[in-house]
Amino acid sequence: MKYRLHTTSLLAWDAMLKTIDNAQKSIYIEMYIFLDDTKKSHNFIGKLRAKAKNGIRVVIVADAFGSKLLKEKVSKAITKSGIEFIFFSHWLRHIHRKILIVDEKIAFIGGVNIGRRFKNWSDLQLEMRGRIVKRILQSFSYTYAMAGGKNKKILNYRKKRLVSKLRFWLLDHWPTRNIYTLKNHYIEKISGAKKSIQIVTPYFTPPRWLISLLDDAIRRRVSIEILIPKKVDWKIMNLINYRYMHSLHSLGINFHLSKIMNHSKLLIIDNEEGLIGSQNVDIFSFTLNSEVGIFFREKNLLEELEQVFSDWKKHSTKFEPRKYKMKISDYLILAFLKIFRPIL
Repeated sequence: MKYRLHTTSLLAWDAMLKTIDNAQKSIYIEMYIFLDDTKKSHNFIGKLRAKAKNGIRVVIVADAFGSKLLKEKVSKAITKSGIEFIFFSHWLRHIHRKILIVDEKIAFIGGVNIGRRFKNWSDLQLEMRGRIVKRILQSFSYTYAMAGGKNKKILNYRKKRLVSKLRFWLLDHWPTRNIYTLKNHYIEKISGAKKSIQIVTPYFTPPRWLISLLDDAIRRRVSIEILIPKKVDWKIMNLINYRYMHSLHSLGINFHLSKIMNHSKLLIIDNEEGLIGSQNVDIFSFTLNSEVGIFFREKNLLEELEQVFSDWKKHSTKFEPRKYKMKISDYLILAFLKIFRPIL
């Protein structure tokens, strides 16, 4: 299986648009945030409309909450061009996945959304070719059905039996189907870690079970490094991130603060196993949202990711609790939030 790793939104967008340009039969997109404000540099909607007018099957499934800024007139214009555009809407759960599949042969999966504010972010997106793409297509077909899609060709992929022995495994996380694969994966891999655990996440609000697992790992003398942006795009999350870092730093966890926004979702265990996906380290990803990730033991990819992690660390600062003292107002805000979110 061939793969390519993209480490920024821009690099991922460039590769995605190039692949869309070369599409001959079909383009399937599943996106938490899909907006129309990147057209000056990366005109996704323009390219997709042109492809649809040329007879290419184009299907977009977007989360209604994440993509709420996509104006109604824009979505109508998209539909008029021949694109099947569907919003998934649920009052609490969201489709937090980010997937592109072209010609049922090439797939992109990771943390990259489409929107102008993500342009200069670090992120991780895997571009893949090979049998794993059929498995990703099967996963997309479930989302498509959940959102109300009717195309029988796409729906039929849910019924296909696929080869299970692959170098890369797809991990689906479907709360609506009581499939919590990502949570189970984190439990299994962190519990079995012998030397090291490396995590990259923009939002760090770990559930109690995960805190216990990290604590147990420290007691087993496993090294734990977690990279979090110094400032994230949602201000209240900065306070919550720092609250958890303050609490868990005393366990022996090393936190690194990246100077620029890093939206990546990465887990590496013992330099031998890795997971790239759409999941954050928070209660929403582990219990409420639909997520997807790629698990692998591919040595070359792990070496590449180790270098990426090392480079990100070089451009980060180490978290030191004494330098980040909380104000009285911070404690008041957290106390207020705790009423609505007991996990805090």
